[in-house]
Amino acid sequence: MACLSDIDLATLHEHRLEQRWHYGLANHSNYHHDHHYHQEGFSAMTRLCLERSLHKQNTDSRKIHSDLNGNSLNAFASSEGVANKSDLGNNCFASGMQRRRSGTWPRTRSLNAPSPFQQFGPCGRIMKNSAMVMQIQDPASQRLTWYKPPLTVLVIKKVSDASVLAPFVQLVGWLLQEKNMVVWVESAVLEDVHLNEDAKFKAIREKLVTFKDGRDDLTDRIDFIVCLGGDGTLLYASQLFQQSVPPVMAFHLGSLGFLTPFRFDNFEEQLTSVLEGHAALTLRSRLRCVTHRKGEKRQEAKVEANADARPAASSILVLNEVVIDRGPSPYLSNIDLFLDGKYITSVQGDGLIVSTPTGSTAYAAAAGASMIHPSVPAIMVTPICPHSLSFRPIVVPAGVELKVSVSPESRNTSWVSFDGRNRQELFHGDSLRVTTSIYPVPCICAQDQISDWFASLADGLHWNVRKRQKCLDELSDLTASGSEDTLDEMENLKLYDI
Repeated sequence: MACLSDIDLATLHEHRLEQRWHYGLANHSNYHHDHHYHQEGFSAMTRLCLERSLHKQNTDSRKIHSDLNGNSLNAFASSEGVANKSDLGNNCFASGMQRRRSGTWPRTRSLNAPSPFQQFGPCGRIMKNSAMVMQIQDPASQRLTWYKPPLTVLVIKKVSDASVLAPFVQLVGWLLQEKNMVVWVESAVLEDVHLNEDAKFKAIREKLVTFKDGRDDLTDRIDFIVCLGGDGTLLYASQLFQQSVPPVMAFHLGSLGFLTPFRFDNFEEQLTSVLEGHAALTLRSRLRCVTHRKGEKRQEAKVEANADARPAASSILVLNEVVIDRGPSPYLSNIDLFLDGKYITSVQGDGLIVSTPTGSTAYAAAAGASMIHPSVPAIMVTPICPHSLSFRPIVVPAGVELKVSVSPESRNTSWVSFDGRNRQELFHGDSLRVTTSIYPVPCICAQDQISDWFASLADGLHWNVRKRQKCLDELSDLTASGSEDTLDEMENLKLYDI
């Protein structure tokens, strides 16, 4: 079954709860007689949630048996004058919807956010929520495996770089002839004049399968991705796949190479090892960004249980960051920031950066943020040149929803860009909602998660690179030699005076 998006899963969960209320609880009269709740101290929504929790857990080994005063939901319905229990359920369900939309309803769900342990001591436990069922294993144990041998490979090369042409031809020819794979390339690659002058490329040109960005959908067509170039090639691969992303193997043929750990010298050996399933993975989380315009009604279509969930047309998945800035305006940007529906602060400055852990070493690092390992489930919020000495970057959990909007009293509008692309203007009343996507980018490690990341920090950013302090042995030798020289000079002076 295909994975569902965050909004679709939440809608599906609510739809199932509503069905369970109408068709499940109403048909289990014996169940209601065995489990009752005290009327005092519980709201209608609380009692309804407790009834649903008991109905959901009736097969659990630890059933909750309570018989406080014999006042069940039926008694409450009769005391409140509700015509039937379904009306009460509808009212409570609408109340729950209003509560969730206001931001107080727990909606935490993320691929990279591990679910906590459910039991706390002999009595305490966390309330079960079907939207928090996804768990992850130890990131160090994430290894690549293939359900079947990969057949199709997408090769992405750096554009306008003549130094990449020879490795590109060599790699494509090896994949076609030695591995008998179906090779996909962008159609613009075949229009390169210098590439078409290569005799080796002319022999394999007709065997390549092409696509056009923005027109052809590559979903479920590619088994494997190879990037030749810099970090921009990996960002481009992430932009091509707005849902599930195939494993990505990135070769460093660019300038910085922070996200490209492989060297092209022995690509045959490295590719063969990866195709055989011998590699570690780094799941780089992405941000799901949805823009809501003023006056537009939020239409969250309900999804059937067996239907494939597709992302909204206005949603964009970014690997590095989404940037909200003041654009060409000379005035400070005034941006309101909300966290799960609650107002947090207003950003007065040049703008705001909402980044993934992968993007923490990009624009956010230049703006003074900390660097976060890509396996940490988090979202980083970094102000750009804030007009406040105490406004420091913050890190929030990966499962929350951030809302960014232009303040009503702002003198100007704001501009938003997604991984440096799709730049558009945010007007007064518009808002941008950012959450962690359930579709990460599985990047193949050259060594492992730790070694690759710290090597990139040292090579790309020269992190903590300095001259080493001399050891004590060297210092003592210098001190001793200095004292001897001083004594010799004093003796020479005495001889000179005599």
